[in-house]
Amino acid sequence: MPASRTTCSSRQCPRSHNKYHMLILSNRNLPNIISSARIAGTVLLLFIEPLSPIFIVTYTLTGVTDVLDGYIARKFGTESEAGARLDSIADLMFFPLSLSRIMHVMWRTLPKTIWYAVGALLLVKGLAYVVSAIKNHRFSALHTYLNKVTGFLVFGVGYVISTQIAAPYCWVVCVVGILASLEELFIHITTKE
Repeated sequence: MPASRTTCSSRQCPRSHNKYHMLILSNRNLPNIISSARIAGTVLLLFIEPLSPIFIVTYTLTGVTDVLDGYIARKFGTESEAGARLDSIADLMFFPLSLSRIMHVMWRTLPKTIWYAVGALLLVKGLAYVVSAIKNHRFSALHTYLNKVTGFLVFGVGYVISTQIAAPYCWVVCVVGILASLEELFIHITTKE
């Protein structure tokens, strides 16, 4: 066998796997690299004209990494606590920073009353983080289904903010986000660790 090829036991990687699958399996850090790409894409968004075509393309590619990192980690069994933390850090950077870039459009487009709902959402979400930090002695963000739906809906804001459906869409985002935050707070309060 040539020296450039790697071998593995049949239990680790059966011969039926194609080269692409072998490449993924051989790089156990791929999900973390993808999460790091989300962080880099988020920083890049800070220097691009908001809602320009290049902004939308960068926003889309950066958002896609949010789905890919977890999927690949689960698919190939490379999940880790460090990877979950990196994913949470990338999420905590991507959503607020990308939305801050379009905040001027949101402020101009959305009814002022919606900002009370946004404030309530942030308050409950912050309270969930504080309760988690006190109980677990570390930061913890839960990946509940409602949180995932909220993330998907928040991601959609970048596409609809300059359309006629922006206000009703953002109200739905706020309601789902508040429910997700209440669920997370309830889980943190009622679980032992």
